[in-house]
Amino acid sequence: YILYNLTTMCGIAGEFCFGRRMADADGLQRMLAHIDFRGPDSQQIWCDGRMGLAHARLAIIDLSATGNQPMIDDELGLVLVFNGVIYNYKALRRQLKSYGYHFFGNSDSEVILKAYHRWQQACVEKLDGIFAFAIWDKHRNMLFLARDRLGIKPLYYAHTAQCFYFASNPQALLATGEIDTKIDALSLHHHLTLHAVVPAPRTLLRGIRKLEPAHSMSVNSSGHFTKHRYWSLAARLQAATMTENEWLELIESKLLNAIKKRFEIADVEVGVLLSGGLDSSLLVALLAKLNIADIKTYTIGFESKGKEFGDEFVYSDTVAEHFATQHQRFQISDTQLHSRLPEAIAKMAEPMPAQDCIAFYLLAEQVASDIKVVQSGQGADEVFGGYFWYPKMRRSHGSPLQRFKPYYFDRSHNEYLDSVTTRWHIHDNTSALVKNRLEQINQPEFLNTVLCFDIDTLIVDDPVKRVDNMMMAWGIEARVPFLDQYLVESACAMPTDLKLEDGGKYCLKKIARRYLPSEIIERKKGYFPVPALKYVQGVFLEMMCDTLNSKTCQQRDLFQRNYIDHLLNSAEDQLTPIQGNKLWHCALLEMWLQTHVDKQNSLPTRSG
Repeated sequence: YILYNLTTMCGIAGEFCFGRRMADADGLQRMLAHIDFRGPDSQQIWCDGRMGLAHARLAIIDLSATGNQPMIDDELGLVLVFNGVIYNYKALRRQLKSYGYHFFGNSDSEVILKAYHRWQQACVEKLDGIFAFAIWDKHRNMLFLARDRLGIKPLYYAHTAQCFYFASNPQALLATGEIDTKIDALSLHHHLTLHAVVPAPRTLLRGIRKLEPAHSMSVNSSGHFTKHRYWSLAARLQAATMTENEWLELIESKLLNAIKKRFEIADVEVGVLLSGGLDSSLLVALLAKLNIADIKTYTIGFESKGKEFGDEFVYSDTVAEHFATQHQRFQISDTQLHSRLPEAIAKMAEPMPAQDCIAFYLLAEQVASDIKVVQSGQGADEVFGGYFWYPKMRRSHGSPLQRFKPYYFDRSHNEYLDSVTTRWHIHDNTSALVKNRLEQINQPEFLNTVLCFDIDTLIVDDPVKRVDNMMMAWGIEARVPFLDQYLVESACAMPTDLKLEDGGKYCLKKIARRYLPSEIIERKKGYFPVPALKYVQGVFLEMMCDTLNSKTCQQRDLFQRNYIDHLLNSAEDQLTPIQGNKLWHCALLEMWLQTHVDKQNSLPTRSG
């Protein structure tokens, strides 16, 4: 084999060629150029016959060269590329040593190699962490890939006649010049209906797929692949008869464990993204309870629009002062926001119109000059019923779909048909998908069914994807304790009342009252607001107008012109049921296609 040392959590990529075709180091280099920002500490390419792997490393555990990847174990005949962190790697290491395995380094990556050799595809069941990895098994002439239970870490792939490609983002796959970039009509329906969520395995592009959360995948030398689901949230839920106090003690214990291991398993400093809302504030409070001193916290704010405040510094400052954190806050003007939008879009793996996407991107830039790892409160609203639409669903009547659809879908099917040209008209497949998933989950309490669906299907793409994507754009690993496997399993089994009472997140509020000032608990829901992308006006309206009226957009023949004109003429009033802006959604989609997909036509293709 050849190992290329380059001088320029992580990014992974690879190609597995079929027939007589050999892996191409130059092609892997082009792929690596689109994931290198995810791992600025070291980058390497490995090629051996028909298999090639690339890795960009963000050094967090075992900072020495023994943690570099692709990680080669000649004794076992295995090569690994890995993105993520395994929180129980020390315990697994001890167990594997008892079976006779010896280790050449101290990284969690090497534990995955030994675990795979010992347990094969069942190794993923042993791993507690966030991960996307690929293992080349020389002896079996097979590629094994896996993604963590909740899809915190991304893993995309493309299957062509001559190769199987995989990578941490679609852009690395597009760099091969061999991907079908036509828009997938079914995925477009999902994207415009589920506020940009395209449930795995689909993506907007026909030629690119993503491995589902809690799945592993094996690819053999002829290109045939099989998938295996190794975990299901709904299947893990067990009814429990406990008092309210017993539930509170259980949840606090699980949350403390989740926070503790995400802080301790790192050989670098770990900070907190502090919006000033309940979730991030509770993370700070529980870190303080764990006697962790000198906590670093970070927040960001934007310009206000009308009654919509652009920052929540009054709350984040209160928490920072209360716990004496090392706090930094960053104020972004509309001028800065406008000028940096194209840059953020260039780093989006998929189109992500959620208004706080750009907030995470710009905040990560500032955090990157200080630390490499942060904890974030993402997932708490979905796990503990914090959004305003959950009570509406609970009070509604009818079939599961009828109770879900009015409060979550961005557009009705009829509006979808009005928004796109006739070439994209299809049946209402999004309703069919939601109906099937809700019926499959079918928990005794309807809201728990919704939360399970949200957690295992929807939040993977919103908000989990945007947090990982935007933070990793600056080489920052975001850890999300509210999406800890064990906490999620307990919380989703908890009675609905312990979630929805007191305006939502009742359980977390009760726990928080032990540690946080009352004004943080009683306040309106907090997040990183970006009003300019919710109430569109001024230079932002001009930018979206220019994009949607461009020749490129019109030639794409995606949107109905009268629909776009309607949005442009009433940009501030076009909000979805969950308060996203429809104009920004359409404009962002077109910007993303122009930024990423249209460049595909100019890329060279590789001959066989």
